[in-house]
Amino acid sequence: MYNIVDALDEVAEETGKSVAQVSLNWLLQRPTVANLVIGARNEEQLKQNLAAIGWNLTTDQVKKLDAASEVDPIYPYWHQRQNIKLNPLPNFY
Repeated sequence: MYNIVDALDEVAEETGKSVAQVSLNWLLQRPTVANLVIGARNEEQLKQNLAAIGWNLTTDQVKKLDAASEVDPIYPYWHQRQNIKLNPLPNFY
């Protein structure tokens, strides 16, 4: 988990955005994510969360976050991933 936090800190520094904004933006760029449900304690936090839209992370930044958050797939996906020819990985980039 610390790898993910470190990667988020690096990307947040590169973009000048907060870690929360980078996280939300990264999620919105995932091809399998249609929308996000966000919560806020107050109006300021809601404004900060909404500032996660209207811009995109670069391909390199997305790859950095993907690499940091990658986990070994569970069955049956680990077995399917062994045969990349028959089960190619999705093209996110």
